[in-house]
Amino acid sequence: MAIYHCTIKIISRGKGMSAVGASAYRSGEILKNEYDGITHDFTRKRGIVHTEVLLPPHALPDFTDRSTLWNAVEKIEKSKNSQLAREIEVALPVELDREKQIQLVREYVQENFVSVGMCADIAVHDKKTGNPHAHIMLTMRPLEQSGEWGAKSKKEYILDKNGQRIKLKNGSFKTRKVDLTDWNDKGKAEVWRQAWADVTNKYLAEQNIPQRIDHRSYERQGIEQIPTVHMGVAATQMERKGIVTEKGEKNRLIREQNRLLKEVRRRIAELGKWIKEKSAQKDNQSINPFHSVPVQSPTLLELLNTAMQQAGQPDSRYGKIKDLKSFAKAVSFLQSNHISTLSELQETLSGMKKRYWNTNSEIKQTEKLLHERKELIDQAEKYLLYRDYHKTYKQTKPKKQEEYAERYRTELALYDRAERYLKEHLGSDTKLKPKAWKAEVADLTAQKDRLYREMRKLKEETAEAETVKRCIEQVIPPTEQRKEKSKTHDVSL
Repeated sequence: MAIYHCTIKIISRGKGMSAVGASAYRSGEILKNEYDGITHDFTRKRGIVHTEVLLPPHALPDFTDRSTLWNAVEKIEKSKNSQLAREIEVALPVELDREKQIQLVREYVQENFVSVGMCADIAVHDKKTGNPHAHIMLTMRPLEQSGEWGAKSKKEYILDKNGQRIKLKNGSFKTRKVDLTDWNDKGKAEVWRQAWADVTNKYLAEQNIPQRIDHRSYERQGIEQIPTVHMGVAATQMERKGIVTEKGEKNRLIREQNRLLKEVRRRIAELGKWIKEKSAQKDNQSINPFHSVPVQSPTLLELLNTAMQQAGQPDSRYGKIKDLKSFAKAVSFLQSNHISTLSELQETLSGMKKRYWNTNSEIKQTEKLLHERKELIDQAEKYLLYRDYHKTYKQTKPKKQEEYAERYRTELALYDRAERYLKEHLGSDTKLKPKAWKAEVADLTAQKDRLYREMRKLKEETAEAETVKRCIEQVIPPTEQRKEKSKTHDVSL
C-alpha cells in the first residue's frame, strides 16, 4: 500500500558529516573527499537500484560526476560547521514499477529543485523488503549563470530610527543575516512535502491505482481517527514472518479502536436520518405515534405493547410478528429512557451524539498526551544510551572524526535527534524525569481505557435504539408510510 514518508534534514560539517561521504554512502561508490583527504568506500552496500545527478542548465558539465560536484561543495564551504547539503528522503509507492518510480522521483526533483538552480544527487534504494525509497541530496548554495557558486546570504546593517547604523562596543556595527534564496524558509518544507504527495498521486492516478497519499496529519485532514505508529523495516519484516511485534500489536489495537469510533458514529448518523424521515410522515395517518404531544394516536410504548399482545394471532394486524424478544428489548429501552414519542427518541439520540463527540474529543486529547509522554521517555532513553558515542566522537582527533562518524552514523544520528527533541520539549528544564513521566503514562492509559469503555457502552445503547427502529418498521411497514417535507431539526452527524 502506498504510504506517505518525506523527511528533510541538513548534512552539516559541524555534526561530523561530509557531503562526499554522504553521497558515497547513498550511491554505493568509492569517493575521496579532497577537503580532508578521507576516502569513503561503500561499494559493498547492497540494495542500490538507481543513481543519477540532475543539474540546472547553467551548471558545469563536470558536475554530472558526483565526486566532482560534492568536492566542489566541500571546497567552497570554508567554515568548520558549514551546512553542506540538504537531503530529502521519500518512500516510493510499491504499486508502481521500477521505471515509474524513477520517473516519479526525477519529475519531483526537476520541478521543485533543479528548476530553481539546485544540483541534485539521486539514489533509489530497494532491498526487496517492501520499503523502496529514494535519497535526494541537494546543493544549498545558488549557482550563478556563469556556473560559479553564489553566496547563500549577505550581511545587512541594522539601522536605528534615524536611519543610522548602530555601533557596538567593540567598534563594529550591528548587522543581521539575510538569505539570498528562500530555500531555508520554514514554509518551504511544507511546500516540498505537499509537492511530493501531489506528484505521487498524479502517477498513481495515471496508472489507475486507487490509493492516494496525503502529507497532512489526520487532524489536519479532518479525519476522526487515531494515527497508527510507523512500523519500520525490521518490525514489518518480522510481522510478515508471523512474528508478533510490539508496534504491530499497538497498530492492531489502534485499528480496532478506530473501527469502534467509526461504527458508533455511523450508527448514530443512520438513526438520525431514520428519525428525520419518520418525522416527515403525514400527520393524519391512521396510526401515528410520531406527534410530540399525542392526543388520540398511541405512544411508541403503546404501539409496541399492542403489537406484542397481538403477535401470533392470525386475524390481527400484527399476527406475523414473531421476534418478541426484540420487542421486549425495545420496550425496555423506551421505558428506561422515558421515551413516549419520536421527538423524545430524537432528544435521546441527540444526547448520545453529544456524548460521542465529547468522548471522541477526550480520546484524541488523551492519545496525544500519551504519545508525547511515551516519545519523551523513548528519546530520553536514547539520549542516555547513545551519549557515550557522542562524547567519544567529540574526543576523537579531527582526522579520524569522519571515519568514526560513518562507522557509528546511526548511533550519532539517534543521539542528535534525541538531544534536539529533549531541548525542544523540555526548554530550560533539562532534567530528565523518566519515573514521573512513566507515572503519567500509567494515569493516561487508565484514562484512555475508561474513555473507550464509555464508547463501547455508547455502542450498546445505539444497538438498543436500532432495535426500536427495527420493531417500528415491522409495526408500520414502509408501504404505509407517506412522506412530506420535514419540519424537525436535522440530527444527522
